[in-house]
Amino acid sequence: MCSGYSVAQKSSIPVVCAVIEDGSGRVLIAQRLAHKHLGLKWEFPGGKVEPGEAPEAALIREIKEELGCDIVVIRALHRSIHDYSTVAIEMLPYVCRLASASAAPHPHEHVAVRWVTPAELAVLDLAPADLPVVASYR
Repeated sequence: MCSGYSVAQKSSIPVVCAVIEDGSGRVLIAQRLAHKHLGLKWEFPGGKVEPGEAPEAALIREIKEELGCDIVVIRALHRSIHDYSTVAIEMLPYVCRLASASAAPHPHEHVAVRWVTPAELAVLDLAPADLPVVASYR
């Protein structure tokens, strides 16, 4: 019996990302390593959600690993799915801020990090999965 779904359909991988606000209207973006998929594109930092892990916990863990800082999750933005043809990801974005006693963000797993205004996001070479995050944030 046909279920209505194609056997070839791929499931999406849950990926969290942080739109970290600095309190002055800017947000943090990070530049991907050159040798990685989408090398040198800018993105909101984050990463994969491990099995059994809550998205917010995954985000706090990923930001600590990638940027060496601590965040407070403020609110979720709209989820989106992006198909990179080799993999589909379900982007789970959250607006965050640095925790009061946090170190400054440092690019442990990126080429660079940068604070930008929401208007500057429109002219940066962002990873495609981050474009709906920008639209949701605005």
